[in-house]
Amino acid sequence: MDITSLFSVNSADLVETASLATSKIENPRKTEEDETGFGYLLDTAIKNFNLTNAYLSDKEDMELKWAMGEVDNPHDLTIALSKASQALSYTTAIRDRLLEAYREIMQMQI
Repeated sequence: MDITSLFSVNSADLVETASLATSKIENPRKTEEDETGFGYLLDTAIKNFNLTNAYLSDKEDMELKWAMGEVDNPHDLTIALSKASQALSYTTAIRDRLLEAYREIMQMQI
């Protein structure tokens, strides 16, 4: 095991790790309600959108680096393009399903 990465560890990292460990001990499992509620669904969707945005940003950066000749390995460009494409397709599919569900709810008779 290479221990050179341990030289950059500071006390803030240790405090954060300790607090995470303590919170997992105090609350080892989330309740089923936490994972099925609307808030959880919304948080997951926001994380998905942010991840997709990050992949698209990485793709644009790699395209610019490729155009300027800064990329040594064209495989990195291909990976960035593939990740962005898949993430965008997934996000678009989720958006379409959410809009379909919203329209169905709006057409319900009370």
